Amino acid sequence: MSDNIELQADDVLLVIDVQNDFCPGGALPVAGGDEVVPVINRLARMFPHMILTQDWHPKDHISFASSHPGKEPHDVIETEYGPQVLWPDHCVRGTPGADLHPELQVPACELIHRDAYRAKMESYSAFFENDHTTPTGLGGYLRERGLTRLFLVGLATDFCVQYSALDGRKLGFDVFVIEDACRGIDLEGSLEQAWANMASAGVVRIRAADLRAPA
Repeated sequence: MSDNIELQADDVLLVIDVQNDFCPGGALPVAGGDEVVPVINRLARMFPHMILTQDWHPKDHISFASSHPGKEPHDVIETEYGPQVLWPDHCVRGTPGADLHPELQVPACELIHRDAYRAKMESYSAFFENDHTTPTGLGGYLRERGLTRLFLVGLATDFCVQYSALDGRKLGFDVFVIEDACRGIDLEGSLEQAWANMASAGVVRIRAADLRAPA
């Protein structure tokens, strides 16, 4: 844990998948998912740069249990890129479930980065598809703009937040995860394992109160 971190001109608040389907009442709700919204709204007033990600599946996506007859959500299948957990249909592009949470207030957002739009490949990370080699282009965008410290918030801690944090570190960025602005799914201990994975990679775990606006 760290505290008293003063934000800098090259800091980015990366808001991961705060969408209706991941909040209570949605197709794949994360417990307490909507509780991150007011925390993120407060943080948004502090950060010089903000980027949002948005899960953006086609209706026949490979990660949907409905695309595999006889399979149920949380079953695991083998794909060309490795094991894939199956999920209920969620965040189908153009549907209300894929919309950003209506109370999210980030007027200074500079980019909405859409993920998982390839029908035959899942994408948990904002930086790479789930084959771990196909880049999404976000890393290049950040580098070209000289933005080097990433502060991650959103849903879910043990999936898209974790994978984005790990890949951010792999690409050489300084990465912080603001834990009280995230919520996890926690499938069979996945949340505890995610925090351990991130710590091992050098991701710094903080809370919103640890941050100070630029002087």
